[in-house]
Amino acid sequence: MPTQKIALLIHDGVQALDVAGPADVFAEANQFIPPEDAYAVVLVSATLEPLRTSNGTRILADRPLSDVTDDYAVVLVAGGPDLPLAAHDETVSAWLRSQAAGSRTIGSICTGAFRLGHAGLLDGRRVTTHWQNASRLAALFPAARVEDDRIFVWDGDLVTSAGVTAGIDLALAILARRQGSDVARAVAKRLVVVAQRQGGQSQFSPFLAPAEAGSPVSRAQVYLMENLSARPTVQALAKAVGVSARNLSRLFLAEIGITPLEFINRARIDRARNLLEATDLALKAIAYDCGFTSVDRMRLIFERRLGVSPVQYRRHFRSA
Repeated sequence: MPTQKIALLIHDGVQALDVAGPADVFAEANQFIPPEDAYAVVLVSATLEPLRTSNGTRILADRPLSDVTDDYAVVLVAGGPDLPLAAHDETVSAWLRSQAAGSRTIGSICTGAFRLGHAGLLDGRRVTTHWQNASRLAALFPAARVEDDRIFVWDGDLVTSAGVTAGIDLALAILARRQGSDVARAVAKRLVVVAQRQGGQSQFSPFLAPAEAGSPVSRAQVYLMENLSARPTVQALAKAVGVSARNLSRLFLAEIGITPLEFINRARIDRARNLLEATDLALKAIAYDCGFTSVDRMRLIFERRLGVSPVQYRRHFRSA
């Protein structure tokens, strides 16, 4: 009989893969661990009525929030497209706070982080969510430290993940902590997960939110990528496209939601990641090509932004 219960909080409109992905990870784990350590995923919701998922299928919860008799080892909040704009539900928040009071792992998948935020569980914590919703999460819960370029983030017993398929990475990370990396790798292989991504892997390129074609922002981006190794400053970008540095900053924020300096930093990291994954170039050559002043500077930025060093990143994500 399973002894480790995983509570997965669901709601009407829940992202189907936020439920199925983690559930399959823990179910597959039971093939590689002793029966007395087996996992059981328990779907929890405010209602036992059928719920409609984001892809239109229906799902039923196993337990209502009012049933607090189960002792859960892990509590996860599944996301959904509507959660970033959903109103605060105090019944859900109270249940989450009661669960967080115990000595257990608590976390969220994708936009499930918004429910943790409404419950006051993100204050002072490092967290992540789907990159499209990271700025709203940071605005709604300014006491949280939102890291929008991470697959998942651990902060003590709190773990939060990026969007959709990242829930599988989160579940594998939980499994690795509880049962060891060998079990997590076996499950990843069983699920045909090409690579068990670590928390430091970037969840998006800086170019996923492109600027308007031909605009000063777009031209500055092109100029930067053609001259990255020359380490152009914000002032140099502005001069290259014929605007003031102040105006360029205003345009960047209006069009893509970040400052020119932040874009420069992301572009350097993005190119470095690609070179680490796809080439055998020495770290010194990569640092120069990407515009870092030194290998030590590149290492510092990687550890600060991604939580891993360039060497660790290459070891985890180097193409076969």
